[in-house]
Amino acid sequence: MFKGMGGLGDMAGMMKKAQEMQTKMGEMQDALSAITVTGESGAGLVKATATAKGELVGLDIDPSIFVPSEKEMAEDLILAAIKDAQARASERSQQEMGKMAEGLGLPPGMKLPF
Repeated sequence: MFKGMGGLGDMAGMMKKAQEMQTKMGEMQDALSAITVTGESGAGLVKATATAKGELVGLDIDPSIFVPSEKEMAEDLILAAIKDAQARASERSQQEMGKMAEGLGLPPGMKLPF
């Protein structure tokens, strides 16, 4: 009489799991906004701080790089520090996503959708 209910029960379970995963992914996005990484260049003369989501939130520049004749070098150091921070943010984000995937029982190396 209720022959098809097993399939519906499985579907409800899958929907619940999908909702749980969506909630966890939202929580992870919030966590990534709170994690910061620092990139640097010029042996620390320029430091850029970004969230693990890649948003630049700070820049620390040693005033010694502001020499008018060395304008291009200063710009290069600033860009290099920002790129370093973004690379570190991407790496940290992937680490955190991997931890979340493991916690959800997903296979290692599975990419989450963002």
